[in-house]
Amino acid sequence: MIDLENLIELAKKASLAAGVEILKIYESGDFSIEAKSDDSPLTRADKAAHNKIVSFLESTDIPILSEEGRNIPYEERSKWEYFWMVDPLDGTKEFIKRNGEFTVNIALIHNGVPILGVVHPPVIGELYWGLDGKGAFIEKNGKVEKLKVSNKSLEDSGLKVVASRSHMSDQTQEFVNSLKDPEVVSKGSSLKFLLVASGDADVYPRFGPTMEWDTAAAHAIVTEAGGSVVQEDEITPLQYNKINLLNPNFIALAF
Repeated sequence: MIDLENLIELAKKASLAAGVEILKIYESGDFSIEAKSDDSPLTRADKAAHNKIVSFLESTDIPILSEEGRNIPYEERSKWEYFWMVDPLDGTKEFIKRNGEFTVNIALIHNGVPILGVVHPPVIGELYWGLDGKGAFIEKNGKVEKLKVSNKSLEDSGLKVVASRSHMSDQTQEFVNSLKDPEVVSKGSSLKFLLVASGDADVYPRFGPTMEWDTAAAHAIVTEAGGSVVQEDEITPLQYNKINLLNPNFIALAF
């Protein structure tokens, strides 16, 4: 039987250790930017954080899937009942802009569903987590508080809409325009989900490309805070470990 309580503690330690590695490089200013295959920036911090996380998680003997291992064949990973999904540095563009809005993301997936998620923004120094059936939490300044969504619906007036700082698409703007007197807040990386999970925002629409590791950890946190992360039909939850690891358009909702 898998021990989720021990695994969440391990994931929290791994995320904090990865955050330390990232901050060493972030504060040095030497990002050693390379080009990924999609021309987005990759930094030494990605690699250092990934290696640190793996050093913690490999002791569990649970497979690990991340951008670094994106070429694992589907016929192999489709057999996984449980696996770790890791984004060692979510928000690389925010990292390079030096605005602090980037995170370490670690999730545990069970049969396509994120059942455990940890998100750590190193510069902010907070730690967020969610565990299946146990709720979602934030630790800041040495105190732990439970997270709860606002329970607002899309029909409500004056919704706080959180959008990407670097990826505001025309379709996202159309969605925002369809709401009643919305207030738009910009934020980078998985922090957008966390605003929904904490009740500081009511909806996060994402009509643009993301990968499964970008969303899995924060998806678990939003769910355990009482929200949902669904495709643009507003019904079907995001699924993980698909043949194609690209996410469809989605909306994080506060109900």
